[in-house]
Amino acid sequence: METPKIYESEYRFCLILWKHEPVKSTELVKLCEEELGWKKATTYTVIKRLSERGIVKSENAVVTSLVSKQEAQVAEIDELVERTFEGSLPAFIAAFSKSKKLSREEIDEIRNMIDSYQEG
Repeated sequence: METPKIYESEYRFCLILWKHEPVKSTELVKLCEEELGWKKATTYTVIKRLSERGIVKSENAVVTSLVSKQEAQVAEIDELVERTFEGSLPAFIAAFSKSKKLSREEIDEIRNMIDSYQEG
């Protein structure tokens, strides 16, 4: 199943949800007001929109996610690599490493990920 697209403001909402779930919708309204400056109606609109797209569910005034943070991040990276780098992961990594200085620890971590991927 393909992960539904989560747009920027929805992602900020999801970060709050992932941190606090399961959470009552009234509590989520308070959190979104504090952290995002949203009005009550905005939060309920986002809950409804994300529910319709299968990203969250709201039952008995309790909101939970149906898409994990990791799933959302993977889908976003996949889309970025496909759209911007014509699907080439090496091109993405080359561009990323040119714009950001990687520490020795980060390089070792990436090398270990590649090694474990090759091992199956």
